[in-house]
Amino acid sequence: MSDKGTFIDTTALILLKHAAANARQNRNIRTQSMPGPIATKRRGRGSEIDDIRLWTYGDDIRTIDRNSTARTGVPHVKTFREEREHTTLLLADFRPAMQFGTRRVFMSVAAAEILALSGWRATEFGGRVGLLAIGGIEPLLVRAAPSDRGMLSVISGMLKAHGQSLDLPSARPVIPLDASLRIAAKALPRGGTIVLASNLDDRGDQFEDAVQLVLHRCDLKIACISDAFERNAPAGVFPFETRDAVRGVRIVSNTSPVRKKREEMLRRIESLGARIVEFHSETEPEAQINSLGELHGRYS
Repeated sequence: MSDKGTFIDTTALILLKHAAANARQNRNIRTQSMPGPIATKRRGRGSEIDDIRLWTYGDDIRTIDRNSTARTGVPHVKTFREEREHTTLLLADFRPAMQFGTRRVFMSVAAAEILALSGWRATEFGGRVGLLAIGGIEPLLVRAAPSDRGMLSVISGMLKAHGQSLDLPSARPVIPLDASLRIAAKALPRGGTIVLASNLDDRGDQFEDAVQLVLHRCDLKIACISDAFERNAPAGVFPFETRDAVRGVRIVSNTSPVRKKREEMLRRIESLGARIVEFHSETEPEAQINSLGELHGRYS
């Protein structure tokens, strides 16, 4: 892996917009109730109450608000608006355990790529996108905003947070994922979506409780990032050196108990209602569009 794979390339993340757009165009989306190529407006009046006003001639009697009418003795009706834009919060794990990679890029860089694809995908559907990045001294939060403006702010935030995490000692204390999920849940409007990209190390003792808390408020998608060496490591003793010039050796076994324990953990999280899809850090992001579609099943 070259030194380039240790840093986030903002231009590459911006260009992923085209990959997300092409993926949407290649899907067979039914845009109207009748066959044909012309997109039509959605039927209906929306479901969010905008206002309550006096009834006037021509108003649908089904919109009469019983409480206001009973209280005033004069007929009142509800008016509705279209549902608010869907909000997606990208949760980027840039902690030391993610700053590792044996092919192409660090897992932290791969996480940024997958989150960029997810963010561009969300804007393709007219949604708002924000960011919560962990790995620095403090979590970095970018408030959700729509369209290209929102995604450019998110990419700028990822670049800043990733750079800060690389500059810090690898042995520093890290915020666990359970605490990060709780922060993300508070920063996201109810009914939104959190997309977490992480290798799920250092989850914290209350990670599953945090997952349940999130799922009470919003959807949770987890892009589980893995490195080729971790998935298929040959047995042996391997020397290593950290960014802080700390050297040592690590004994690696290719026996299955560790992998089995990890698979059981993933199944437990899925059983709570979160969607988990594995992404390989050695694979180019454009080649993982199908996996991205599996992660965001609600838009398929």
